[in-house]
Amino acid sequence: MHIPDGYLSPITCIATYAAALPLWVIAFKKLKEELNETTLPLIASLSALSFIIMMFNIPIPGGTSGHAVGASLIAILFGPWVASVCISLVLLIQALVFGDGGITTFGANTLVMAFAASFSSYYIFNLFKQKSFASFLSGWVGVVCASIVLSLFLGVQPLIASADGQPLYFPFDFALTFPAVVGSHALFFGVVEGIFTAIAYRYIVKNRIYKGVNA
Repeated sequence: MHIPDGYLSPITCIATYAAALPLWVIAFKKLKEELNETTLPLIASLSALSFIIMMFNIPIPGGTSGHAVGASLIAILFGPWVASVCISLVLLIQALVFGDGGITTFGANTLVMAFAASFSSYYIFNLFKQKSFASFLSGWVGVVCASIVLSLFLGVQPLIASADGQPLYFPFDFALTFPAVVGSHALFFGVVEGIFTAIAYRYIVKNRIYKGVNA
């Protein structure tokens, strides 16, 4: 799901950075409010776990890759803003140190995996909070929503950045990108994220590791 450098046009990269910047500012403020001696170890541990999960990239049709994210669990425990900044930091480290995801596309990647996944997961969990499947559904929806935003960023490239009818950046349009990206995440990666979120959330709540609003 990481978008490498060279896949998005300069105007898309600028626009996604511009959209992500104010969100990062808010997210960092929310994180500072949430951090204390009790929450810091768990937030750090879940961020590290997300880092590990996202390192397992599986190539999928449509010119990208798929993987679980780990944003949902952080979002339902600490809120979407905290989850967003945690996942953003994970993505930054992956881009700078491991070359997983681009620097020019960092803004887009955070909108996809940090913000879209975290907020959709959080609100779905709270909507179905009293149901036993809420945590699983939260994880599944988060990854699927992220894949939808990803397919939009990629699929629009041939429309906005072409020369003589030839795409200059990502070459595949929505007809190929949407079913390939969203389909694979809905059928496989979202299920993996849902199972992981459900198991980890139940373990944390059962063992009273964290007593937050959603726990």
